[in-house]
Amino acid sequence: MRSGAKVAIVGGVFVVVASGVGYGGYNLWNGITGGSGGTTGMSGSDDRKTGPVTSEEVTSTAKDFLAAWAAGEPDRASQLTNSPVDAGPALAGFREEAKVSAVTITPGAPTGSGTSVPFTVKATVTYEGVSKPWTYTSELTVVRGLTTGRALVDWKPTVVHPKLTSKTATIRTGGAKTGEIQAVDRKGRVLTAEKYPSLGPVLAQLRERYGSTAGGRPGVEIFVDPGVEGAPDTTLLTLAKGEPGRLETTIDADVQAAAEKAVARHGTASVVAVQPSTGAVRAVANSSPNGFNAAFEGKKMPGSTMKIVTAALLLEKGLVKADQAAECPPTAMYHGRTIGNLDGFSMNGATFGKSFARSCNTAFIKKIDDVKETEGDDAGLAREAGEVFGIGLEWKTGIRSFDGSVPEATGGEAAAQYIGQGTVQMNPLNMASITATAKAGVFKQPYLVAADVDDRTFATAERKLPASVARQLRDMMRLTATASYGTAAGPMASVRGSDKGAKTGSAEVDGQATSDSWFTAFADDLAAAAYVEGAGHGATAAGPLVAQVLNAD
Repeated sequence: MRSGAKVAIVGGVFVVVASGVGYGGYNLWNGITGGSGGTTGMSGSDDRKTGPVTSEEVTSTAKDFLAAWAAGEPDRASQLTNSPVDAGPALAGFREEAKVSAVTITPGAPTGSGTSVPFTVKATVTYEGVSKPWTYTSELTVVRGLTTGRALVDWKPTVVHPKLTSKTATIRTGGAKTGEIQAVDRKGRVLTAEKYPSLGPVLAQLRERYGSTAGGRPGVEIFVDPGVEGAPDTTLLTLAKGEPGRLETTIDADVQAAAEKAVARHGTASVVAVQPSTGAVRAVANSSPNGFNAAFEGKKMPGSTMKIVTAALLLEKGLVKADQAAECPPTAMYHGRTIGNLDGFSMNGATFGKSFARSCNTAFIKKIDDVKETEGDDAGLAREAGEVFGIGLEWKTGIRSFDGSVPEATGGEAAAQYIGQGTVQMNPLNMASITATAKAGVFKQPYLVAADVDDRTFATAERKLPASVARQLRDMMRLTATASYGTAAGPMASVRGSDKGAKTGSAEVDGQATSDSWFTAFADDLAAAAYVEGAGHGATAAGPLVAQVLNAD
């Protein structure tokens, strides 16, 4: 072999060691495999192999591919994949754009069905006279080529690095696009992704947006450039540290720590805490490991937590009063869609406040026609959500966020919306804000970074809740949290605070055996909302999660 490429067996494991660039790929490949006629079935169409790849083919193909890659032969390596056109530039960029000057690749034993091979990359990155070791693990899978019958690496960008999750993304080494930031909480305590894992994507977005204005100096990094406008880079390794600029956030480290622990008990869960009097976000946490900030950007049906908005609408229109009787039959039909209460319960002569506390679906469905008559159209719920609760007003929180959606609906779809199903889309940020609005009586746009840091203009609602409506809404949420029949009484019993209220929810998702669990509540001047995927009733999973966060304040 040429140019310093070496092949060795270390502890029974095949290892390729290469340094420099411009290797003789043909000699390297032949030296390892004995040429193209060895195991790949290239001698002609009559010799084309079929069926699953064998263990020998998996081992041989993995060795050939990793050897060519490590030796700086992207063309040769790409020909051992089922997508040479995509693989070639990505493998070439590993040397040229990531500035890798030397690399050792160590395959492991095949896993799963025997066709996947994990491997460890130990590289040296050199940039402007600075060198640093870089180690990570990845995996490849060997498949049979559809036309050639050859055993080939199933090409995906993640073969090069697990964080290359799209064709547009590339790994680069160089000066960071933005300066580093040192994000601190409202009391000046430093926030890091190591201590608060959920803040990883949040801090990355904050750096992308404020790194160039926070007074920091960019460092030199290996990073994933997503190749998508507006999407932040992902730092993989820092070669030379820059000088971070200080950025104050509204996060409270104590509440954030409680939120992190709470979501960690669930596979897919999110929670947000907001201060009703100001809109300041005190915590944001997600348990999902994919880096998506579902707490701010998710789009899910919120179930009966949406009844806070629906109740406000009915109260404003004078169609119900918290202390007056409202129908609550076991089922109600609207435009051919039958909607029932949990386990078919009903209440004769119960107040609307009790129907809210017990989450009686039919008490709300029975009022749809009355709303339509007073409003003159089907947009009553959508207007209430936007004009009073700020839903859909393009919030400017300091990072990316989805501000909820309640589109106009008719017929059975309208009935579903009244109880948080159908086309209603929310996330924990939205529901925490809705609860905060109910508590304060006026919408305060949630935010993570103060508006004067970058001269943002916060969204403002057209009007606030009438005082009598706000009072009744809070009273009904208090019943839900404290009355023996309230659906939120269990989790809220442990919550400290002189004034507390809540609403439970469960959203039935098509194709999902168990409904999603939702819970939102306030305790004094803190509101929080949580979502737990496929966890059933709101009080079962999301409720204890919210309680833990509220108690941290």
